[in-house]
Amino acid sequence: MKRLAAAGAVLLLSGCSSLSLPPRHADDACRVLAQRPQWQHPLLSAEARWQVSPSIIMATVYHESSFRPEARPRRIRYLGFIPGPRPSSAYGYAQAIDGTWDEYRQREGRGYARRDDFADAVDFIGWYHQGTRQSMGAAADDMRMLYLTYHEGRNGYRAGRHLQKPWLLAYTDKVVATEARYREQLASCLLPAQP
Repeated sequence: MKRLAAAGAVLLLSGCSSLSLPPRHADDACRVLAQRPQWQHPLLSAEARWQVSPSIIMATVYHESSFRPEARPRRIRYLGFIPGPRPSSAYGYAQAIDGTWDEYRQREGRGYARRDDFADAVDFIGWYHQGTRQSMGAAADDMRMLYLTYHEGRNGYRAGRHLQKPWLLAYTDKVVATEARYREQLASCLLPAQP
């Protein structure tokens, strides 16, 4: 009986820990959702609430955190091995920084929202991209502008900081390609939102 209880505990713990692992085959949106079917509803809810497509939201998550709930920027290392501070407070699926996350929670009345919760993170991404569309005139499908503004912040984008970062411009090409691939894939597997 004790062995059975121990085996059950191990299975339970291993099942829970697999939820914190990123989905396999992250280059295929349909395979991601097949592995994490519970993510479809939050994606469709964020789309309905913020008019931001699931492909844009998923591409943002993929390129910000690789679908890892506890992602953080790497620490600065002194002498190659002494851990120092992290370059920013970015955390979670959305890699939202503390100040912007706090603004979202306050404005939307979501004091309980957590950056390591997929549903909360995709709602945040929809909120941020919708804010960029409203305040900066970005088109709903302009993944390039939406991502550069997300990465640099709206003031940073307005100041042209992204133009001084060739690596970021090159990386954004990958984000744009991911979004286009996800959009095509999701057309065949994402169920429409229920009325």
